[in-house]
Amino acid sequence: MKIYLVRHGEVNHNLYKKYSTEDEDLNETGVKQAFTLREKIKDLDFDIIISSPLMRTTHTAKIINLNNKEIIFDDRIKERNPGSLNGQSMNGTDREEYWNYYSEVKYGTSENIQGFFERVYSFLEELKSKEYKNVLIVAHSGVSKAFSGYFEGIKDGKFLKRGLKNCEIKEYEL
Repeated sequence: MKIYLVRHGEVNHNLYKKYSTEDEDLNETGVKQAFTLREKIKDLDFDIIISSPLMRTTHTAKIINLNNKEIIFDDRIKERNPGSLNGQSMNGTDREEYWNYYSEVKYGTSENIQGFFERVYSFLEELKSKEYKNVLIVAHSGVSKAFSGYFEGIKDGKFLKRGLKNCEIKEYEL
């Protein structure tokens, strides 16, 4: 099965580099990014779209769904929850450490990275049992980091630079 993973278009908390648990919609740039992506993938054949249920991923999925394929939603591919970091500048944390799989540092009540990866991995393990040929998944930067760990290995545990940019797409074989 081929998996095409897409990160949603830009939202304001991306633009302002803040942690957010808000269910925020795409900003103007994010909408434009999604339409650009739609044009780029217009000939891509996929059976279904699986999306995080958050507004930014749902909106991205609807824009890029040129052939009106079924969209299903899965909570396991929601973004890593920053907990008490919500609303704070990302500059207030060591981002390398925040995305280090082996880190012992705890940032407030943020979701533990190992638990977050396990949540995403359970989604991928279940997906293996499906009969899809090609799946388009619309999710988040953190989820793309977890996909990287699943498909490419944990390696040194550093995931900060292993995530997708807004409306970037990456192909995997499951």
